[in-house]
Amino acid sequence: MADFGDLIGGAYRIRGLLGEGGTARVYLAKHEKNGKLHAIKEIPAKKAERAGMLAEIRLKEKLYHPALPHVWEAFEEKGAIYIVMDYVEGMDLGTFLRKHGAVSQEQAVEWMKQLCKALTYLHGFQPPVIYRDMKPSNIVLQKDGRIKLIDFGAICQKDRRGGTALALGTPGYAAPEQYGNRPRSDVRTDVYGLGMTFYFMLTGQDPGKPPHQIRRIREWNPRLSPVLERIVCKCTRKQPWRRFQTCADLLKALDDYTNT
Repeated sequence: MADFGDLIGGAYRIRGLLGEGGTARVYLAKHEKNGKLHAIKEIPAKKAERAGMLAEIRLKEKLYHPALPHVWEAFEEKGAIYIVMDYVEGMDLGTFLRKHGAVSQEQAVEWMKQLCKALTYLHGFQPPVIYRDMKPSNIVLQKDGRIKLIDFGAICQKDRRGGTALALGTPGYAAPEQYGNRPRSDVRTDVYGLGMTFYFMLTGQDPGKPPHQIRRIREWNPRLSPVLERIVCKCTRKQPWRRFQTCADLLKALDDYTNT
């Protein structure tokens, strides 16, 4: 476990703790030579987990997109694996919405478009990369108005049968197929998480709070667009085949709404 002031990887000086959960901790660190700030994730290097963990790190190192933090390197030191990533400064969307409430339809649509483009990029890999944990607290609002997705601890690539087989996600935002005796995930799982995130943006009501049930958005605010209500409803259908089938399809619906 690293402490304030420690030098790790021969180049990164620990400046503070950004967060922790489960077995992982995330530190703020400064590169000794170029002065750049990084977020460094520390994970105990347990032998039983190491092979799969390094495979995930190699996957993350391939990602280059404006809405995704880049993974620069990974190394093992003193019984832990350290993943060096971009440090993303700003407030997470969940905190913002709980503090300020619903945002304008125009702002919500703009953020959704950015998210759709980021997920379309991930889904464009072969096999597709599934994010699996779309929620406001994993989205950071930057000072320039753009957003970034963070916390890639749940990403994976579809298996050869066309889905993932691990129950993982956040109640209220995770799609129904992520649970049960045979959990599965595919690109439509991310569409569901986007829909629930859009719901929070438009209504100020957090579906992550028990009992994890939602109402039509115009029941909260009748002034909201019926078109956006239909988009949210289609994203959050329980059956995957009734949703938008890709994030590109969702993006087109949002573009059509903007251009009307």
